[in-house]
Amino acid sequence: MKKVYKVEDLDCANCAAKMESAIQKINGVQSASVSFVAQKIVLEAEESALSGIEKQMVKVCRKIEPDCRIKL
Repeated sequence: MKKVYKVEDLDCANCAAKMESAIQKINGVQSASVSFVAQKIVLEAEESALSGIEKQMVKVCRKIEPDCRIKL
């Protein structure tokens, strides 16, 4: 299942690249793309695991960019 999330207060392209790399390492994620310019995350994962993946995604993104918020 493919899902798109709006991101707020993502400050730099380097942080977006770090987030993308971290999200791709989460168990169950098939693909992930973080766009600094569009301020969005495109995530592809199993629908049954999506809830847990979203929680982990928020956690890793906060670690990289503490002010960043993901609209779930």
